[in-house]
Amino acid sequence: MRSTDIRSTFLDFFQQRDHRVVPSSPLIPSDPTLLLTNAGMNQFKPYFLGETKPDHSRAVSVQKCARTSDIENVGRTTRHSTFFEMLGNFSFGDYFKAEAISWAWELLTRHYNLDPGRLWVTVYLDDDESVQLWKRLGVPSERIQRLGMADNYWSMGVPGPCGPSSEIHYDRGPSFGREGGPAVDGERYQELWNLVFMQNLRGEGPGKDGYPILGELPARNIDTGLGLGRLAAILQDVDTECETDLLAPTFRLVREMAGRDDTSTRIVTEHARSIAFLIADGVLPSRDGRGYVLRRLMRRAIRHARKLGMDDLVLTPLTSTVIKNQGTAWPELSHHADLIRQVVTAEEEGFERTLRQGSQLLESAIKKATTNLPAQTAFVLHDTYGFPIDLTIDAARSAGLTVDENEFAELLEKQRLQARHTSRGHKNNEIARQDTYRRITAEHGPTDFVGYSTTTTETTILTLLGPDGPIPTAGEGTEVEVILSRTPFYAESGGQVGDTGTLRTSDATLQVLDTRLGLDGLHVHTARVLDGEARTGDGEAIVDADRRAATARSHSATHVLHAMLRRLLGDHATQRGSRVEPGRLRFDFAHFSPVDTAVVQTLVNDYLLDDPDVRVWEATRTEAEEAGALTLFGEKYGDTVRVVDIGDASRELCGGTHVGHGTQAGPVHIVSESSIGTGLRRIEALTGADALRHYDHQRDLLTELAALLHVSPDEAPHRLRQRLETLAETQRHLETLRRTQLDAHATRLASRAEQVPGGWLVADTVPHMTAADLRTIATTILTHRGPDGIVILGTESDGKAALVAAGGPHVQARDLLTTAAREVGGGAGGKGPIANAGGRAPENLPKAIITAATAARALLAPSP
Repeated sequence: MRSTDIRSTFLDFFQQRDHRVVPSSPLIPSDPTLLLTNAGMNQFKPYFLGETKPDHSRAVSVQKCARTSDIENVGRTTRHSTFFEMLGNFSFGDYFKAEAISWAWELLTRHYNLDPGRLWVTVYLDDDESVQLWKRLGVPSERIQRLGMADNYWSMGVPGPCGPSSEIHYDRGPSFGREGGPAVDGERYQELWNLVFMQNLRGEGPGKDGYPILGELPARNIDTGLGLGRLAAILQDVDTECETDLLAPTFRLVREMAGRDDTSTRIVTEHARSIAFLIADGVLPSRDGRGYVLRRLMRRAIRHARKLGMDDLVLTPLTSTVIKNQGTAWPELSHHADLIRQVVTAEEEGFERTLRQGSQLLESAIKKATTNLPAQTAFVLHDTYGFPIDLTIDAARSAGLTVDENEFAELLEKQRLQARHTSRGHKNNEIARQDTYRRITAEHGPTDFVGYSTTTTETTILTLLGPDGPIPTAGEGTEVEVILSRTPFYAESGGQVGDTGTLRTSDATLQVLDTRLGLDGLHVHTARVLDGEARTGDGEAIVDADRRAATARSHSATHVLHAMLRRLLGDHATQRGSRVEPGRLRFDFAHFSPVDTAVVQTLVNDYLLDDPDVRVWEATRTEAEEAGALTLFGEKYGDTVRVVDIGDASRELCGGTHVGHGTQAGPVHIVSESSIGTGLRRIEALTGADALRHYDHQRDLLTELAALLHVSPDEAPHRLRQRLETLAETQRHLETLRRTQLDAHATRLASRAEQVPGGWLVADTVPHMTAADLRTIATTILTHRGPDGIVILGTESDGKAALVAAGGPHVQARDLLTTAAREVGGGAGGKGPIANAGGRAPENLPKAIITAATAARALLAPSP
């Protein structure tokens, strides 16, 4: 059975049992506690927590997942992957254990036709109910094993929903390992399907089996995950996922390029798939976060390719096979094929430069080492330059050196703990705050947002929040968080800043400083009490309408900018981040070279001048996507979405505020365009009145410049260019004269050189010189007289003394100035045959020169 049939069989089975098919969410999760989407249940977390009520109680999905926690095992075992597809069925307070278990058994044995005699089951230690349910289906007691929290109690890896689980395993036979079931050998008894009985809430804890269980979720839920790759390997009768139709074309190409098949071959194959999917979903390589995960995968794949003798660029052809093989099932791969190619090519070329630079530093460190290469050196190479530790160890071993790998691991762990300690306090505070918001939502429901149709409304203050939670009142000057029953204030999201304005009650006036989302549907207003005493009760909410209008102009301009960039550069130039503010915008997009901002600006303003209609409409997400609406990476969308059309150029899913017609968004003036990372660029622009003010400022500057040059504004650039060319020529002439003067000084001083035992000596003051001039004169004297002498020169400039000493190649000039520098109240610096000194006591300069000259005579004098 091919992978496409495995997917469709799974989806059809659960559709027939009243499950709604839900599309895979992107690998960039909307949940801020997660770096990458790591399970099918991620997008359903609000349903499990009771934060959001689903409009369907059963769901089924094929979810893209990425996990790198066990990356070191990839390729060494048949069980681990950094990317996988999770087939899952879900119940939100509907069915529970009995249905989940019986349906899983039915699907595996009757539709995928797996031999029931080769299926084993594990359950959580005290889950007697599941044991009985499995027995009723005919699973014998000897093939049911009880395991602890580390194996059969599942969570997302962070505080949130969790619960006991029951896993179905497939016995691949004695050639894969020992008898005894999953508890004995996880290679032979391959885990296929994890049925999680999602009923508890996990707290903060140190590890997989050490976190506390805080209590029950609002309802008992089902969350299951069946690994497509593992099932495909069994149904296609191959040993590893690399040999299934999911990865076979990539695997064949790696073997052809390498001429062999080993662990590195499987690592390169598996990582190539992860790389392609991550980039297609909007992840770009960077120094931290999910971008670092991608960069690590790419560099690991490159290193193993080099181990296989593949010296040419490998990621481009390998990811191309992934796109060709999986592009039908996952169209985003084909859609972003150019971007994937550009990113992997640039990153691999950049890593080659990193390897060369790291190799130079490593060679230098090896030369200085005796028996051990310091672990600190290996850590700096790894942390600062991205140089792989295994290459450091190999190079050290080749030079007869060792690296203390334990100390290196300790340095890495210390760095990780420091980062974790820094973020833990913030995370704990955020978790407590989210719990408060959750209780408010449970009591009052979500905020009624009316801001699309009005900027003022009657409302009720439901809660005031201080630093430690709800407070009854807030006096003048106090800053608080305010929860309203109804609000016209837009909460920051989708790149658009939150609204500001005023809250008025019979007892107080509050200035709203910001508005943000506390939870889905809950608006949190940060406000300062201007007068009176704020408390719960009725009031009026008033948005700063001018600021809102300026923000709307920027948001509509952002959509048109996005559309024009895609029209000019190609579909790969998609949004990777934005900031929409009153009168200005910042837009990040995928591209690999500088963009002609004049062309982009003209395209945007010409389109806005045509005054396209701005139309806002609602649809299901599926309907919107079928209509061609763009979805943005990392944004969270519900089943019903808001679509914004601007003429025929732009159609995006967007919850922000917009103008009614295109001309209201302009003009747009781009002030900068720059690179902010590999394959990532940023445009910053001004809109509306801010753009006009910027034009006025530039015009005023040009008018002033033209007046200074005594020409018209049109002639100013040409006249300024002439003046600059004349100035440059004058400066060159002055530099020639200055050099002539310095040569004359050097010639004069050289002619007055004193013959001393062992050579010659020039020791004198030169008035009105800079320290740089002294160095030039000193080196010129040495050129005239030869290297068998010493030059000591001093000058006074700006109330300070400066000294220079210079000699032949074997002279340590700094030693000549050490005592002399103290006499002028300063110190000496420099290395080798030329040195400087300076101080704030220029009156002692003659004495200092005598002191330095005495040291020079002693140095030149022949040994007795």
